[in-house]
Amino acid sequence: MCEACGCSASDVAGKDAETVAVLHRLLDANDQTAAHNRAHFNSHRVVAVNLMSAPGAGKTALLEATIDALKDEFHMAVIEGDLETDNDARRIRARGVPAIQITTGNACHLDARMVHDALHELPLFDLDIVFIENVGNLVCPASFDLGQHRNVVLLSATEGDDKPAKYPVMFRTADLVLLSKMDLAEVLGDFDAARAEQAVRELANAAPVLSISARKAVKLEIWTGWLRGEVTTIRAAQAVTPLAQGNHYHRHEHHHSPAVA
Repeated sequence: MCEACGCSASDVAGKDAETVAVLHRLLDANDQTAAHNRAHFNSHRVVAVNLMSAPGAGKTALLEATIDALKDEFHMAVIEGDLETDNDARRIRARGVPAIQITTGNACHLDARMVHDALHELPLFDLDIVFIENVGNLVCPASFDLGQHRNVVLLSATEGDDKPAKYPVMFRTADLVLLSKMDLAEVLGDFDAARAEQAVRELANAAPVLSISARKAVKLEIWTGWLRGEVTTIRAAQAVTPLAQGNHYHRHEHHHSPAVA
């Protein structure tokens, strides 16, 4: 974790009052910018999806497969977050989709200000969905609202089915958990999808837990079907109200709901 940026503010044990106050101010400022980002998305009727996972869980491969599957239905763009390189952004651009690279340096997550700057480089008026591919990390990204409408967390078969229990904040904030690289589960022999889902349920999260393989296109349609449904739901709410300040994302605790607040 990067202690200086405030991503450990939820763990206040052992910190003095001044440090805690500074960290909470940082998060409060982030939340204000996130609300501003959400207003941008809502005013353009764009749906924002935040993808989070450990490094190597398959976020970029999922985006590539999603673009291929939905390119005739939606105009999409991607905001890419990595400590260094623009490798993932170049992979997305190769499929004809705009991708804005955010190189965070030492920061182990994206924050709302980074996303705000990236939004000004995207043609929001011509987009339906913006995917935010967060920095690979199962800790810090969960603490930062970016202005997204939905959080999707990937858990790959190569990581182990106990990760939701080990990283509860991340999986508690998920609106969808995707068990990725499931074509490898039988080969590995030690990943149990039912155990992974039970670990999510023990966090009092009723979000769907879906098994897929992006590279093999195994059950990819259940992911794209979920995404279509969420786009419909969110756009219906956007048509009623701009939702500039509203979001069901909570920094420390999340109770899944299909509605957009």
